[in-house]
Amino acid sequence: MNLSEVTFDAARPFDGYGPGFFRVGGEVVEGALILHATALTPWGGYRDATALVALSDKVDVVLVGTGAEIAHVPGDLRVAVEEAGMGLEVMNTPAACRTYNVLVGEGRRVAAAVLPVEP
Repeated sequence: MNLSEVTFDAARPFDGYGPGFFRVGGEVVEGALILHATALTPWGGYRDATALVALSDKVDVVLVGTGAEIAHVPGDLRVAVEEAGMGLEVMNTPAACRTYNVLVGEGRRVAAAVLPVEP
């Protein structure tokens, strides 16, 4: 097996997460957030489709982390993102963080909109 070091270029990866927070590129961030290759911003959760739609010129797919457990996202959120020309993948937050790191490490145009894992 060949192992190679993952490089993220200018993007910041998820380093970790815990109850109510994320560690991104060494910085601790409280609450829900959106992370993509060039920015990290707070996210208003499922009601904040506008923040995701605004990414349509920067990303091809949005990974939505639903917290500790996988859950359905509201239909209007899915429709808004898909009508903006992006894919939407829903998974629990730990899986979304890992998947984001893999895809951004491959140079993919991806964003993660994640809700924190609560205790």
